[in-house]
Amino acid sequence: MEQSPLAELRERLALAVGENAVFDGWSKAAVDSAAVQLGVDPAQARLAMPKTQAGLVDAYIEAVDRELEKRWPPEKLATLKIRERIRTLVWTRIEIMTDAREAVRRALAILAMPQNVPLALRTGWRTADRMWRLAGDTSTDFNHYTKRVTLSAVYGSTLLAWLDDDSEGWSGTSAFLDRRIDNVMSFEKWKAQWRGQEHFSLPRFLGRLRHPPG
Repeated sequence: MEQSPLAELRERLALAVGENAVFDGWSKAAVDSAAVQLGVDPAQARLAMPKTQAGLVDAYIEAVDRELEKRWPPEKLATLKIRERIRTLVWTRIEIMTDAREAVRRALAILAMPQNVPLALRTGWRTADRMWRLAGDTSTDFNHYTKRVTLSAVYGSTLLAWLDDDSEGWSGTSAFLDRRIDNVMSFEKWKAQWRGQEHFSLPRFLGRLRHPPG
């Protein structure tokens, strides 16, 4: 379906709005600054972008999801093992948000407001769904839902670790993410040996991601 000019402009502006929200907050000022940065008429930018803080955050999250898909289309991810697909998608998403880190912190506070909790749940589900589809998931049964809930929890906890991480190159966050996945893989290896199964079970992997030991 062909997009309207304003929708196309919103997509073009959204990441820049997040980066400028570091200084201007999630506000019209951030929209104006993004417009100047990209050489867009500020009046047109205001028409294209949502008018509320929550709306601007939603548009930014969607833009990060789109950028993630550009960097890691399914055919590129298909060359990786499932563990690396998940890790790569979570880590790349954090990298995309590098220049908007403090704005992301504010965005989480906005989404935590009672009136915005439904939006927070929708955006969390949307992001997890996008990542699983990029990773090649085509499930339609109960696993479809558990996978997305699980990945939302893993991504959310890693995001919080990143926001509080002052280590060089975010090595602390990287180690945090690896521990979550390594704990799961170790448990699955033990269970597979106990059951005499040598193949990897994706549903069991996801279940352990949601409730990692330790």
